[in-house]
Amino acid sequence: MKTPQFSDVLIIGGGAAGLSLALRVADKARVTILAKAALTESASLYAQGGVAAVLNGQEDTFDSHIQDTLNAGAGLCRRDTVEFVVRQGPEAIHWLIDRGVPFSQEKQANGAMEYHLTREGGHSHRRVIHAEDATGRAVETTLESLVRRHPNITLHESHIAIDLITSRKLGRTGPDRCLGVYALNRKSGHITTYSAHFVALATGGACKAYLYTSNPDTSTGDGIAMAWRAGCRVANMEFIQFHPTCLYHPRAKSFLISEAVRGEGGRLTLPNGKPFMQDHDPRGELASRDIVARAIDYEMKRGGLDYIHLDISHKPADFIKSHFPTIYERCKEYGYDITREPIPVVPAAHYTGGGVMTDLSARTDLDRLYAVGECAYTGLHGANRLASNSLLECLVFAKTAAEDILKQLPVVGQLPGDLPPWDESRVTDPDEQVVVSHNWDELRRGMWSYVGIVRTTKRLQRAQHRVTMLKEEVREFYSNFKVTNDLIELRNLLLVSELIIRSALARKESRGLHYTRDYPKTLPGTPQDTVLTPEPHEASGRRANA
Repeated sequence: MKTPQFSDVLIIGGGAAGLSLALRVADKARVTILAKAALTESASLYAQGGVAAVLNGQEDTFDSHIQDTLNAGAGLCRRDTVEFVVRQGPEAIHWLIDRGVPFSQEKQANGAMEYHLTREGGHSHRRVIHAEDATGRAVETTLESLVRRHPNITLHESHIAIDLITSRKLGRTGPDRCLGVYALNRKSGHITTYSAHFVALATGGACKAYLYTSNPDTSTGDGIAMAWRAGCRVANMEFIQFHPTCLYHPRAKSFLISEAVRGEGGRLTLPNGKPFMQDHDPRGELASRDIVARAIDYEMKRGGLDYIHLDISHKPADFIKSHFPTIYERCKEYGYDITREPIPVVPAAHYTGGGVMTDLSARTDLDRLYAVGECAYTGLHGANRLASNSLLECLVFAKTAAEDILKQLPVVGQLPGDLPPWDESRVTDPDEQVVVSHNWDELRRGMWSYVGIVRTTKRLQRAQHRVTMLKEEVREFYSNFKVTNDLIELRNLLLVSELIIRSALARKESRGLHYTRDYPKTLPGTPQDTVLTPEPHEASGRRANA
């Protein structure tokens, strides 16, 4: 057991949202960052396409970006959120440029260098600024270098948060508020108590609940699960975005083929070379991701195919290599020369559309707790996220959270006080780790089969039954044995999977990313968010066996 550590601001997560929030408050506050793995393992690092923002005022407008976002969101976006985020976009990009992010530029006819803007599915204009085809890596590594050098930021990598500490859980009187977190050092096995005036969740999404995903291994829904157990509402968890095009290869694991490949002319074809997207949507390859993913799923099931093709080989080789150097090199490693042949691709779980409910300052239902990035539900994405709006959301709400925290910090009042250490007095070392690995595999396969791109009520009920049984097995395991990284992640994934299924069963229509054969039509009238509120027994205490 390690001595409790205190900071003004505790940030859980080391992706673009967490790092930018840290940098925006660090000049005036002591900051601690808990990153589950190395900073090079966040989902932000793997983002290829770019950041959507209105940067060409002669050809693009805020109104156009707003309308594209609303269209993609299928009626469920909060218009005030969309307008707020879009109008904050240029400032967010310039903030990154000022910190040295090397966005791609191209020479104009007059010899001047300007930032290159690409176009992706659902966008009516070229407005996606990027760093070749590795934008997330450029943003993440730039912010990482600044974070590591900042004297007011303490970084703890390989630390996974177990649960939030709240005044209600400790039986304290007065309004409930977040006081800190228990976190496990994944290397040493020690559990430390971290206290803070303010806590921010920047833990990313939960797509590791699915067998096939473009996400890194860290995307296990930790922030969403911890916030739920602390009494926070979640919204629209049924909307899981499946990226249409991940490289199909047994050794490739989860390598994403950027949507920008289609934006620059890539065509989706059957293995016999026949294009098919025009049969599903007049926008063809530039339709939104949900439509493209369902079209691919349909064609694969109809033809009994393991994959389809994404072909950009009709473009000049120099064009392909200069625009998509990372994709070109990675595909080449697996034996595919994309300048000469198509890429075999399949859909994969890519983005968690719902999350912890927040306001425009990133505040959750729990006082002093914020949520930024993919773990949050801000109302920006609605029923379907527009391509490259996710990094924008991270940057904008990191800024608003920072402003709100700094405004309160001088008058924050009393310290969190002494927090009790993690209690392991009634647990032993686990005797059957195979239980965790087996349940993890069963969960991911079940979610892929029953809660995937196309759903039915029977499939969802079957998944719900299995998740309930698995949750009980893991609850017993968690209550009696010392926690491990795998156990913490599995516990969180089971809870988030339950929230996804409950939300999907509650929506009696097909809308955006949620498509069910039992309710194939979209309901008329004003659509409603799916909001889940934890019951008292679902907001658990310090430990399940407490």
